[in-house]
Amino acid sequence: MADPATYRPKPGEIPTSPGVYKFRDPHSRVIYVGKAKNLRSRLTSYFQDLANLHVRTQTMVTTAASVEWTTVATEVEALQLEYTWIKQFEPRFNVKYRDDKSYPSLAVTVGEEFPRAQVMRGPKRPGVRYFGPYSHAWAIRETLDSLLRVFPIRTCSSGVFKRAAQTGRPCLLGYIGKCSAPCVGRVSAEEHREIVDDFVSFMAGRTDRYIRGLEEEMKEAAKELEFEKAARLRDDLQALKQSLEKNAVVLGDGTDADVIALSEDPLEAAVQVFHVRGGRIRGQRGWVVDRVEDVDTAGLVEHFMQQLYGSEQGEPGIDTETVPREILVPELPGSVEAITEWLSARRGAKVEVRIPKRGDKAALMETVAQNAKQALALHKTRRASDLTTRSVALQELADAIGMDQAPLRIECYDISHLQGTNVVASMVVFEDGLPRKSEYRRFTIKGSDENGATNDDVRNMHEVITRRFKAFLKEQEEEKLIDATIGDRKKFSYPPQLVVVDGGQPQVAAAARALADLEISDVTLVGLAKRLEEVWLPDEDDPVLLPRSSEGLYMLQRVRDEAHRFGIAFHRQKRSKSMVASALDDVPGLGEVRRKALLAHFGTLRKLRAAQVAEIAEVPGIGPATARQIHSALAELPVSRAVNAATGEILDGGESRNGPDEE
Repeated sequence: MADPATYRPKPGEIPTSPGVYKFRDPHSRVIYVGKAKNLRSRLTSYFQDLANLHVRTQTMVTTAASVEWTTVATEVEALQLEYTWIKQFEPRFNVKYRDDKSYPSLAVTVGEEFPRAQVMRGPKRPGVRYFGPYSHAWAIRETLDSLLRVFPIRTCSSGVFKRAAQTGRPCLLGYIGKCSAPCVGRVSAEEHREIVDDFVSFMAGRTDRYIRGLEEEMKEAAKELEFEKAARLRDDLQALKQSLEKNAVVLGDGTDADVIALSEDPLEAAVQVFHVRGGRIRGQRGWVVDRVEDVDTAGLVEHFMQQLYGSEQGEPGIDTETVPREILVPELPGSVEAITEWLSARRGAKVEVRIPKRGDKAALMETVAQNAKQALALHKTRRASDLTTRSVALQELADAIGMDQAPLRIECYDISHLQGTNVVASMVVFEDGLPRKSEYRRFTIKGSDENGATNDDVRNMHEVITRRFKAFLKEQEEEKLIDATIGDRKKFSYPPQLVVVDGGQPQVAAAARALADLEISDVTLVGLAKRLEEVWLPDEDDPVLLPRSSEGLYMLQRVRDEAHRFGIAFHRQKRSKSMVASALDDVPGLGEVRRKALLAHFGTLRKLRAAQVAEIAEVPGIGPATARQIHSALAELPVSRAVNAATGEILDGGESRNGPDEE
């Protein structure tokens, strides 16, 4: 635990202008980012008597080892820079809002020549117009099915569209009038684009003119005795009204607003947002957040608005209606003027942020707040046991292997190969008991023989640990010469508190030698042997046996199994490529370029072996005669199967997962 006085800057060194500041830990990792209208006033507040600070702020300042700042011209610039750094560094003491589920949206691919309407999840893509999100995908499909009578736009996949264009026959929707069938030329690209534009305009809330237009057309058709046309328009009108009824009318003045409400407790908060467009609820979303920093309701609202509207800043294909004209909040953020100016710049028009006091909007705010309250209660029910279990597991693990505190970062290493060929290693990372997949790494083992084989798992483990920590030391040395604020941190910059190797006493001893050779002594090392799930420590003759019901043992097993999975996937990828190459070496006239083309076309050796001669001949550069030779060569290739020596398990496709006492 660091003493904040050791890195406290002199008051005269800190400017009084607006700016953004970063606290870093002893490894130069950014752990907190904040902004201030007056940097001197704000930073000085962190270095008062610890007893006067909130417990979360105490933890942050005692974890930190340095503080730095960047001045900007205005508070709006500080707001933008703060968001950019939070997104870049992901500081552990900053509030992070997590979606409580993956919500589907109705998406229209307006960037394509023939735009398509479909259900989409995940991050927003350029050139796509989104509506929603919705609570359920079936709600989108029901709405879309109703609207296709009036707006017969394309909904088929690219494959179906291409096949219809080739055969000259549209799909079923084209025959029943729910698609204008641009694939077979019933409408031109320009005419289909007009239908899409009308559909997008209707979904954006401009519904009245379509309703009135259809009513007038229906009356005119009836007046001209065109009763079939009038009946069709009547059905279209009913379809539109039916789709509108699915969205509750909440406000009568065509309001374009997002309504934000929170429910909080001392540890967590839940946020709910209702998206109101054209006076109707068009979508709803929910987030949850751990209150890792000392922040009040106004601060939570400010952070949430940054993340909700800032994540799309500068992305192509995002329409301006992402930011509505009005944002209703339970409490105004402290820098409401800066937030309003920033949002107005994002929208390209004036945005108002306010608290609803009375009337329909205040009533809607109460409804959203009730949803947030229920969401927090449900989240706590689901998550409480998980949070408690992870904390217990990490503490049990620390106690069992003699660590002073629970490990924040755990790295696990595993070696994978098939009878000594295509040897690879995997490194997985768990932080706070959860996988951090962005920091997983893969290694191709060096020093193998001319056939790419090596059976020495102990030597392999020594090599991997050496390479990983040499890279760490090198990058630490580089950061002393270069300002660490320039660019992203490199991939090995963060050391673990605990290293787990998949193996027993020999593998642990090899990893310990690698750390000792590099003079690294502040990393705890253990090995997990698969046969009896023993935990081995360096220089110990007997393993640590954790109870089978131990949460600490379960955590180690999760980490080890994830390393197995990640390593096997990499091994399978390398083995598939090498087997294709070796199997085709003797085929006359088949060089490296065409071998790569085969692998690119079929993806795996298994699919290539299953292909017929005609299918192989479809690959560019492969003729019928060569295709027959390839088919014959692959038919003679034996199917290899590997067995896990510890469990007797047959590993599909021949992947061998070398455990502690295996081979």
